[in-house]
Amino acid sequence: MINMPTETYCIDTKNLTKRYSSGFTLDHLNLQVPTGRVMGLIGENGAGKTTTLKLLLNLIKKEEGSIRLLGLDPEKNGDLIKEQIGVVFDENHFHDSFSIMDITKIMRGIYSNWDDAAFQRYLHAFQLPKDKKCKEFSRGMKMKLSIAVALSHHPKLLILDEATSGLDPVVRDEILSIFFDFIQDESHTILMSSHITSDLEKIADYITFLHDGKVVFSGVKDDIMGQYGILKCGSQELDTIDSALIVKIRKGSFGCEALVKDKKAARRRYPNYVINNPSLEDIMVFYVKGENK
Repeated sequence: MINMPTETYCIDTKNLTKRYSSGFTLDHLNLQVPTGRVMGLIGENGAGKTTTLKLLLNLIKKEEGSIRLLGLDPEKNGDLIKEQIGVVFDENHFHDSFSIMDITKIMRGIYSNWDDAAFQRYLHAFQLPKDKKCKEFSRGMKMKLSIAVALSHHPKLLILDEATSGLDPVVRDEILSIFFDFIQDESHTILMSSHITSDLEKIADYITFLHDGKVVFSGVKDDIMGQYGILKCGSQELDTIDSALIVKIRKGSFGCEALVKDKKAARRRYPNYVINNPSLEDIMVFYVKGENK
């Protein structure tokens, strides 16, 4: 586990556990998201990311552990917390027949601090047509609409589940810019679950990696990416590498790759080998698909 700095946490879970009859367990999750920062949540399908978000939002019930959002217990202070959270899922949850006007009226009734003027500004910035029904919107337009709604009641916390999934690079960049603007206020926090790890490399301050319902690591993104390395060698050379440095290996017809946990130490000990900087996706794939030495 990579040490987290001592800060005020917007999200703080301790030993959070959820068991399913299928056999999957989110197992004693300890997740701390510092206020004013962006936490990226990564992991393969079925790793527990969506379960984590649903537990935080009190959409499913935990079996063990505790949750604090903005210092409050979601089970006891659900209504107060919802006023301060914006949520965006990977699918549009507005009925196809809804217009912008319909959505505005509904949101006014849900959020006491709903801001019509802010909503109109986001609609303009996203170039969303006000005279069309949701069924006429593209996937990108629907995602922009969800983000506009999530931001227009001035939340302190954004919880995003695959908010950029399936969007083209131009639209994703546009949406990430909105998130950058949001986080400039140091009282604002983002928890962003995404398969698009390159987006998290751009925006996240911290990364938590879930695998089989457990935390593999959680810490400062730059520290994580600076710590790991990918060592390239032949199969015979691999036998000479200290196993204590190796996390997982991958073998191919043209040689081997090893994910090493201490890139600097590996470069000192093996200066004649190529040791590349990994992406978050590389690290995740090694952990999930790689073999033990």
